Amino acid sequence: MARAVELKPHPAYAEAFAQIMRRVQKALGPRKSAQPVVAAVAGGAALHFYTGGRISRDIDASLLARVLLDPADLRVAYKDADGGVKVLYYDTQYNDSLALMHEQAYDDAIPLRIEGVDPKKLDVRLLSPVDLAVSKLSRFSEQDREDIKALAAEGLVTAAALRKRANEALPGYVGHLTRLRNTIDIACRDIGKR
Repeated sequence: MARAVELKPHPAYAEAFAQIMRRVQKALGPRKSAQPVVAAVAGGAALHFYTGGRISRDIDASLLARVLLDPADLRVAYKDADGGVKVLYYDTQYNDSLALMHEQAYDDAIPLRIEGVDPKKLDVRLLSPVDLAVSKLSRFSEQDREDIKALAAEGLVTAAALRKRANEALPGYVGHLTRLRNTIDIACRDIGKR
């Protein structure tokens, strides 16, 4: 596995994130399974933990179990670095099924230890930086493109690693492959300059 990654979230954001994850754990209730429920965090929330940059208003996370979540209970207000009030919420509508995703992305996700969350019940993980970048290739909005560049600027993703992982993920993709291959080329050119 890759080198250890220094996480850089804003402290108030990290605490709001932790509050939401504690509420997700509570929503799990008593479980009979010996295996924890995995929450694989993607999107801007994962990006913020890695780069300390762009702050997302929502948490995109795949829960690898059927869990009934109340969106009203998954919102937390916090103060940003400038003292302004922000709201972070868990996006209960998030679905990664249309994203380019490597079949090992969840297994290779990086555990995130959160005070008050028992990893034997809720195993919170951040998609690895390369898998986070790969997941942004299918939509590839201007924000996604900038997010991939931000990961590269932090030394967390290289063009070679992105191309390899994305090409390995292609067989499981359900979208337009020619467009996606072009997107991979563009993203690799963008970060190959770093």
